[in-house]
Amino acid sequence: MEKKVKVLLVEDDNDFAFLIRKTISNDGRLEYTGHAQGGYAAIKMAQQLRPDVVLMDLNLSGSEIDGVETAKEIKLTTGAKILLLTSCEQQEIVINASKRAFASGYIFKSQCKGLADTVYETAVSTTPQELFIKELLIAGLSPAERSVFDDMIDGRINTLTASSIKTIANQKTSIFKKLGVKSTSELTGIFRKWRL
Repeated sequence: MEKKVKVLLVEDDNDFAFLIRKTISNDGRLEYTGHAQGGYAAIKMAQQLRPDVVLMDLNLSGSEIDGVETAKEIKLTTGAKILLLTSCEQQEIVINASKRAFASGYIFKSQCKGLADTVYETAVSTTPQELFIKELLIAGLSPAERSVFDDMIDGRINTLTASSIKTIANQKTSIFKKLGVKSTSELTGIFRKWRL
């Protein structure tokens, strides 16, 4: 039998969390690893449990940090795929949050019927939703920045000529700012497995 997909749930609504846990536990392809209600607890659990997918409530009421920042930190420190759970169905808001969280996708809480299939497909493949979010993330890069971005992802950035070092440094700074990362290691950690 194939290895089960490990799933961590981050959700502050206990009733909804119970339904999600039941759905995941009843699917033979998935393994429910735990439930956190707050941001910092979720980050700690993700670092300990190393889930394949984190189901992340977008609006963690009463949490020290919100769902986007929690998701981003989990993505950066564990590499887990993030699926945002949201009751907000305004597409623009949800897509913007998905980009900032480096999410692989999102699920509306009102439409959780296919949750298990979505979680599994997100874990084992690159879904169309994931590709769409990634394309939107890098769409703001200029052609020159995109070239430097590709070189960083492919590990070729150190082979550039000395005359272009300052220009490349400026482009890297701009790329980090536009994508919301702080270093080449963060960039490659997020995007290398998520290659277009």
